[in-house]
Amino acid sequence: MSLTEIFSDGLSFFGEETWILQVFIVVFLTAMLNWMQKRIVKKIISGLQLTRTYWDDALFDAAREPITFLIWIIGLTFAADIIKNENDVTIFAAIAPIRDVGVIVVVSWFLVRFVGHAEINISKTKQKRGEDFDKTTADAIAKLLRISIIITAALVTMQTLGYSVSGVLAFGGIGGIAIGFAARDLLANFFGGFMVYMDRPFDVGDWIRSPDKEIEGTVEKIGWRLTTIRTFEKRPLYVPNAVFTSIAVENPSRMTNRRIKETIGIRYDDVIKMENIITEVKKMLKQHDDIDANQTLIVNFNEFAPSSLDFFIYTFTKTTNWIKFHEVKQNVLLKVIRIVESHGAQCAFPTSTLHIQQGHHVSDT
Repeated sequence: MSLTEIFSDGLSFFGEETWILQVFIVVFLTAMLNWMQKRIVKKIISGLQLTRTYWDDALFDAAREPITFLIWIIGLTFAADIIKNENDVTIFAAIAPIRDVGVIVVVSWFLVRFVGHAEINISKTKQKRGEDFDKTTADAIAKLLRISIIITAALVTMQTLGYSVSGVLAFGGIGGIAIGFAARDLLANFFGGFMVYMDRPFDVGDWIRSPDKEIEGTVEKIGWRLTTIRTFEKRPLYVPNAVFTSIAVENPSRMTNRRIKETIGIRYDDVIKMENIITEVKKMLKQHDDIDANQTLIVNFNEFAPSSLDFFIYTFTKTTNWIKFHEVKQNVLLKVIRIVESHGAQCAFPTSTLHIQQGHHVSDT
């Protein structure tokens, strides 16, 4: 058979079954349109990344994948409509609902992605500009928006499929009691997370600890059910949010200063030098660059200990950084030792004195 005869047979076939050609054209145009939109969106995003506005980047970046899905869902359902007109098959009656639900999914998917991308872009832009940014609040708002979008999309989908939304809401009101009892812990954790977002006892990145529970570490994530804390052993600790409604939580990350509270003892033989030592130590602390002289500063002799005369230091550093604090504390204590030694005194250590009555002989053996 010649090539001309094959071509003629092909044309005659499509002449009888034109719907096949139409389906082919629709699928081909859908693929071409999808290829073109990907190139266009990619160029637009590349150009928008050079601007200072973060909304446009988030908008087009969030729309990239939903647009692809939308083009294919519309193209394929349109091709299915062509097949339906030629072949009266019951299964093709689901084409219209599938298309409607697909559009709802695409819109809700785009909105959820837009919220997430906007949150990330705002965070990066604020940090780059050195502006104040509350990551915990942004995370809470983003989660509320995403939940609202998903619930709205679910209700619209049910209405589109012919279900009564009012009936669903009425069922929710009646069945809410049963669900509430069944998911009591889940709801307690949800509202516990909500109270954490509202009261703000801690934020992501804060170091927290609880004197009531063995909880201490850095907050990594505040979810609606669990809060993830990274302990100092680098182990993840997952705490249900309901726990925070019944325990006390300390937040050392919000300290204004760190305290130095130490007791130093000198020998009883150096009692006459105590007053001068205290005076010089107090002067040293007031002139120290890393000590906050505006806070409480006490240096006083306060105890006749069994083996020493004790004076205590009570003061606050300017830094709240844990590592820097210990460096400052070390510097202060070394300076105190040098002051004690500069007055010819010595720091005391535990000693025992043995008194022997006259007339008693102590054997050398």
